[in-house]
Amino acid sequence: MADRTVRATIQVGGEWLEAASGATREIIDPADGLPFAVVAEGDEKDAESAVAAARRAFDTGDWPRTPVAERAALLRRVADLLVRDREELGLLESRDAGKTVEEGRVDIDCVADAFRYFADLVAGEGAGRVVDAGSPDIHSVVVHEPIGVCALITPWNYPLLQASWKIAPALAAGNTFVIKPSEITPLTTVALIGLLAEAGLPAGAANIVTGPGHSVGARLAEHPDVDLVSFTGGLVSGIKVAQAAAPTVK
Repeated sequence: MADRTVRATIQVGGEWLEAASGATREIIDPADGLPFAVVAEGDEKDAESAVAAARRAFDTGDWPRTPVAERAALLRRVADLLVRDREELGLLESRDAGKTVEEGRVDIDCVADAFRYFADLVAGEGAGRVVDAGSPDIHSVVVHEPIGVCALITPWNYPLLQASWKIAPALAAGNTFVIKPSEITPLTTVALIGLLAEAGLPAGAANIVTGPGHSVGARLAEHPDVDLVSFTGGLVSGIKVAQAAAPTVK
């Protein structure tokens, strides 16, 4: 029997939801082969809703227009929250992905480091840098702008670390996103979305849809309102994602 039930694992526009279809999936603890959590099993409809929320948040919301220093400060707050919840998240990563508890704790440390790294990177001196173009008639300035809505698809191994390598730079640059974690190891990514909200990220900037790649991942990859797709996974799935995304991504 599952000793922890997590049903509202889809977040769209800041609201935690069950799947539109009502479907769920049991999450298995690899240590004993028994279910220990239940998550929402999203599909194309949930992906549509999440992309729409991310699109609104980018086009009319506050996050893309938030000053760089404030974006960096939020990422550092997220890192502090990860340190605060290290024990709980480390244990959850252990049960979810089948690794030792100590390795789970180390993974959380690495995730916190990733958020700090991208906070420091985006707050550095690169943006606004004047470049010598070799002519007094040319004024050349480096300007960094967010690309838009990012679809982030992560694999089963190192689930939270893989998510952080996508989420932290996307947010640092002022983007909004929808993330689809692996359907078999989604729990710490769900927890991270909660920490982003606790840190003060505006509703809609971060969205998560738990569910399988053939429905949720496929719809995210091909969606015309998605501006960037970041995928980590197997070769066969990667080819499908690239083919689906090619006609629409920038």
